[in-house]
Amino acid sequence: MSHLQIFAAEAIGHPVPSFASNDGSLIAAELAQRGIGFERWPARAALPAAAAPEQILAAYAPEIARVQALGRYPTVDAIRMTPDHPDREALRQKFLAEHTHSEDEVRFFVEGRGLFCLHIGDEVLQVLCETDDWISVPAGTKHWFDMGSAPHFCAVRFFDNPDGWVAQFTGDGIAQRFPLLP
Repeated sequence: MSHLQIFAAEAIGHPVPSFASNDGSLIAAELAQRGIGFERWPARAALPAAAAPEQILAAYAPEIARVQALGRYPTVDAIRMTPDHPDREALRQKFLAEHTHSEDEVRFFVEGRGLFCLHIGDEVLQVLCETDDWISVPAGTKHWFDMGSAPHFCAVRFFDNPDGWVAQFTGDGIAQRFPLLP
């Protein structure tokens, strides 16, 4: 189930959220107030466990076409992360460092879950995205992502940059002060 927690950015120790909800409409409303897009789309395709990116993209071609028809995200790919992925720990550490992008970060989770952590002003918002969740993080938003120690997710990623995922790391250790996925 999708979940949102909001913390004070300067929290230390064991931070206590000032807001928490599993309600999709409340999550969308809170995120919208901060310029973050959040929707629930049906992840309608049953994918084989070893589905290649091409199969994932073909299974979700109607959703991809709908987003691309808006003209903002000409590049799309699919990422699948499993507990046996050989680079899972290195990728987890890379994504856990606070960073920004010069483009929006747009994801549609078609399997599993991942934790987006957004550092906006004096707040940190943790959005647990699960199957059926679509999130759009605007360019320039400081954030990090946790896929957990035994990751399981598959997401369709939309880009306005043909180079795909390009991060500018902030060097701030803020991500280390907030809860992560087990």
